[in-house]
Amino acid sequence: MSTDGLPDPATATAAELDAADPLAGFRDEFELPEGIYLVGNSLGALPRAARTHVGIEFDRWQTLGVEGHFTGELAWKDYHELVTDQLARLVGARSAEVVAMNGLTVNLHLLLISFYRPDGRRRKILIEDHAFPSDHFVAESQIRQRGLDPAECLEVLAPREGEDTLRRDDIVAAIDRLGDELALVFLPGVQYYTGQVMPMADITAAGHAVGATVGFDLAHAIGNVPLALHDWDVDFAAWCSYKYLNSGPGGVAGAYVHERHVADPDLPKLHGWWGTDPATRFEMATEFDAIPSVESWQLSNAPILPIAVLRASLDVIDAAGGLRALRAKSERQIVFFDRLLAERLDGRVVNLAPPTLADRGCQYALQVVAGDGRRVFDELAARHVLCDWREPDVIRAAPVPLYNSFADIERFVDILDEIVA
Repeated sequence: MSTDGLPDPATATAAELDAADPLAGFRDEFELPEGIYLVGNSLGALPRAARTHVGIEFDRWQTLGVEGHFTGELAWKDYHELVTDQLARLVGARSAEVVAMNGLTVNLHLLLISFYRPDGRRRKILIEDHAFPSDHFVAESQIRQRGLDPAECLEVLAPREGEDTLRRDDIVAAIDRLGDELALVFLPGVQYYTGQVMPMADITAAGHAVGATVGFDLAHAIGNVPLALHDWDVDFAAWCSYKYLNSGPGGVAGAYVHERHVADPDLPKLHGWWGTDPATRFEMATEFDAIPSVESWQLSNAPILPIAVLRASLDVIDAAGGLRALRAKSERQIVFFDRLLAERLDGRVVNLAPPTLADRGCQYALQVVAGDGRRVFDELAARHVLCDWREPDVIRAAPVPLYNSFADIERFVDILDEIVA
């Protein structure tokens, strides 16, 4: 037995671990594709309650028409507020610092308009060498939009030669080296390729120490690892919700801005109707009166149907005990998964994610040592084992604690062993 009274994942069988798993029943709250679904890091599973939530909005649309914007507890005018507190808990923020809106890249552009403010020598953005392409495009285009040259203003930080992940000390050293040339640190919370959790608190402190602004793309972090954005003093962040928050393809994204910034009248910002004071919004006033929260970054009214799906998923996360409970199971699954890989595939398959639990989320980044990873991935798909492939040579597999079992992990390793052999 482990210290929590549950079977030890370093020694127990999958059957024993699943039988004792306090979250095992939440698998039934999702409709999963046939086979083994280990790709929640790319698209989360369908919450069963989503059909009901969306159906209610169809019924309200049919019966109320435009009055659905103003009628009842589900009034569309304020519908985005129904998920604010739940999202705030997941990112470790205050409610006034969080809003559900737009798509991830749209939110990043909106936030960089406010928080990338080059001035004199201070005009550089620090990103990572293997940044998700959209993040790279955002940073480059924001530099160009200011009339500057990315070749001069975009600093790219790579792991040491022969390593796959960034060291904490190297990130801090790069920030210190750039010093008063650095305007913005813009990094992921969890790296999409390797699954590495970035030392966000240390990065934020280092960035602020040299006078830079610090923001994170939390696409692979929210719902996966513990976050404390407010306490870490992070300036801004954005995320999608269709991965670990299970909001469906193209689901609504989210944004965070620290409360010290939300009422700053000097921050440049794109204005839209939904960012102005709701009390005067429908008086059709043309003088912008910013909402004293992150909601002032809103441009348009909320996408009701995608938020309805998100509500269904967030309710399941709350019922499961929130991120603390999910992370506890995730860590047990990681220990079990690591053990099986070592026992069955040592020397044939390696995981690029850091070995330390605190430095990794639930995603595995698997490289086939023989170099035929694409063949292995295709064979996994043929056997209804759903992972995803990322160039040049990684199979990503993510046991999501809400709906993946220990048996899923065991069966995956069995099949992977057969294919690699």
